[in-house]
Amino acid sequence: GFYGNDGQTAYVFTADHGMNDRGAHGDGHPDNTRTPLIAWGAGVSRTVPVAKGQTAPGHDAFSAPWKLTEYERKDVNQADIAPLMASLVGIPLPLNSVGTLPLSYLNTTDEFRARAALVNSLQVLEQYRVKHDQKQQTEMFFKPYAPMHQPTNSPEHILARIRQSIDMRQYAQAEADCSTLISLCLEGLRYFQRYDWLLLRSIVSAGYLGWIMYSLLFIFKTYVLNVSANTTAKSYRSSNSKLLGILGALVFAGFAAMFYRQHSPAMYYAYVAFPAYFWTDIVQQLPLIQQIAASYAGLRVRWKPFAFALAYILVLEALVYAYFDRRVYSVAFALLAVVWPIAVSPKFRRRHTKLLVLWSVFCMLTSVFTLLPVERNDHLGLVMAGGVLITLSGFVAWYYSPKFVLPPPGMPAKQARDAIAFDRLFILVETLLVGIATVLGPLTSKATEASGHLPRPYQLACWLVLIVSTLLPLLHGSRLNQSARDQHFLYRLVTIYLAFATPFVLLTVSYESIFYFSYSIVLLLWLSIERALYFEYAEDQLLAPTEQTRLSSLLSPQTSASLSGTNASSVLRIGRKLNLSDMRTSIMFLFFVNVAFFGTGNVASLASFSIDSVYRLITVFDPFIMSALLLFKIFIPFFLVSAVFGVLNRSLELPPFSLFLFVLSTTDVMTVNFFFLVRDDGSWLDIGMSISHFCIS
Repeated sequence: GFYGNDGQTAYVFTADHGMNDRGAHGDGHPDNTRTPLIAWGAGVSRTVPVAKGQTAPGHDAFSAPWKLTEYERKDVNQADIAPLMASLVGIPLPLNSVGTLPLSYLNTTDEFRARAALVNSLQVLEQYRVKHDQKQQTEMFFKPYAPMHQPTNSPEHILARIRQSIDMRQYAQAEADCSTLISLCLEGLRYFQRYDWLLLRSIVSAGYLGWIMYSLLFIFKTYVLNVSANTTAKSYRSSNSKLLGILGALVFAGFAAMFYRQHSPAMYYAYVAFPAYFWTDIVQQLPLIQQIAASYAGLRVRWKPFAFALAYILVLEALVYAYFDRRVYSVAFALLAVVWPIAVSPKFRRRHTKLLVLWSVFCMLTSVFTLLPVERNDHLGLVMAGGVLITLSGFVAWYYSPKFVLPPPGMPAKQARDAIAFDRLFILVETLLVGIATVLGPLTSKATEASGHLPRPYQLACWLVLIVSTLLPLLHGSRLNQSARDQHFLYRLVTIYLAFATPFVLLTVSYESIFYFSYSIVLLLWLSIERALYFEYAEDQLLAPTEQTRLSSLLSPQTSASLSGTNASSVLRIGRKLNLSDMRTSIMFLFFVNVAFFGTGNVASLASFSIDSVYRLITVFDPFIMSALLLFKIFIPFFLVSAVFGVLNRSLELPPFSLFLFVLSTTDVMTVNFFFLVRDDGSWLDIGMSISHFCIS
């Protein structure tokens, strides 16, 4: 009786999604987006097998392994299942259903199928009419969906034709007309759902472009133009600023009145407020724009700014594409490995041959990781290999630490030696913690696999190592440490690198720790090359001996002091103007930020980062703690690149936040791209990824 022998029961077997081999369903693979639909019992048509050796309609390579090719495969959309079940049960179709009744599944008379299709058409048509009437009542300049208002395609005309076909028992024609009407209604619903898209996209795009222009004008005014002592903020504003401000307010008021008339959501007012403010201020700064144009006209080589700007925008567009194909980062690393050493001056290549060779080698090594799949199984061998590499790098840093561990100023010799010894011991302790994590992680995984649960001693040990390693740098630089002082930037970076290496190794399941090692070395080499290039630039400017001495003190790896704190003021002269070469530094920083997030996974989808990485710390399902640990691991490379960028900003003698503000402003070029790529159709993955890309950018 269970399988329909009573002749009165229908069964529909389906699912909301599929699943891959790892138990996840977050990507767009057919195994995840295709779901089974098997129906049998009362009211369900039987599938008649075709002759032996033949293949029934609907099959492809995906269904060939099922060994059911003699039976027809009838694919439907998931939304079609609701009207199918309602028809089988004999109840009204769901109110907001947009599914099309799959008539081929029904084992009924032709008349029943035709009338059921008519009911389906009327239900979808009513949704269209409601949406149509709502828009017509509120829109000031209403435009109906044109295909539904053609003389031969009006709903009334099609319904009359359907009813006439049913009365004349032309059921096949009635079903075809019902399908046409449903398709028109669904397209009309889609039209009204996107009715305001053009207006909203135009307003939001104007807001982003206005912000870019507004912030760039601020950067030019503050960090680029040579401002004389007599120049004031009012010098860069139009004499008609008040009138322009009133005009901008009127534009906003006009849009606000239209939104009020149309009963638009409150967020619409915010959408239009931003472009109104930004573009009003931009127009008010017309004298500043004229000053920028005059400065450009005074350049001897005018093509360079355009070339740099065009290259910058092209790189931004390449980074947009990299969100969809991580291999772009591999190509970029390969180009950096080859092009940058060639682009520098011959004198620089002679002076820094080893540095450039290391740069090329580690760029090529790092390029491999974005070619590897984001979904990976546990590989304890790679975990230990990465941990060993980081541990060895820590011992190397400890061995060479006398070259960058600075004695406290003004401290007696014995106390200075003790302070230096303590700082070196600190590096050694952090290195040993990385070594412990390298061994503890795989041991915990094996013990968990053997016992079927996470042993409490291993769990406590992992948590202890993670917490101690993360807090050590904070305690070392606090008042609890009597010898805390300004330190060499290399010492700061090494301690940060080793402190975050321990939790990163504990949360690694495959090659991630090797990426962390390689990525960190590339960041350090980038910092070293940028500092060396700046020193060469200073030499080429034929600076006075005192200025060259100051820069030597600033840039020499052996004698450089800390780049933070009050003592740095004697060395640094913060405040030089931005120039074209700083665009290279900005785009490099943005590139490394993207690599930090996409180097071992796709940050737009947390499902691409294996949750197995937290099982050494917690196995009881706790979304908050597990997500926090996973996000902590994802953000660790970003912490590193942020620290390096902070050092670099000071090394290049730039005003605080000037370079970061430039990056923040120009990255909205990427945001505008992703804004237009946001989707509201397709799989949940496609929709979610498009929204994630927009939010991340």
